Amino acid sequence: MPIIVNLDVVLAQRKMRLNTLAELVDITPQNLSVLKAGRAKAIRFDTLEKICAVLECQPGDILAFSNESAPDT
Repeated sequence: MPIIVNLDVVLAQRKMRLNTLAELVDITPQNLSVLKAGRAKAIRFDTLEKICAVLECQPGDILAFSNESAPDT
């Protein structure tokens, strides 16, 4: 997938655990884990907005685009 999710990096920079973020954003830890692992197919803008507000970051800090195509699995 050409979209790279850097949520784990931002969480580490903020010294915040995934479960804490999930609670503050009001999303299940399982759904947040899917996003963090890069397995999510979509994210709602209001969820992204809440994540950015809690982490005090921009969407570009969490999501990045890569021109390299993923290997076929």
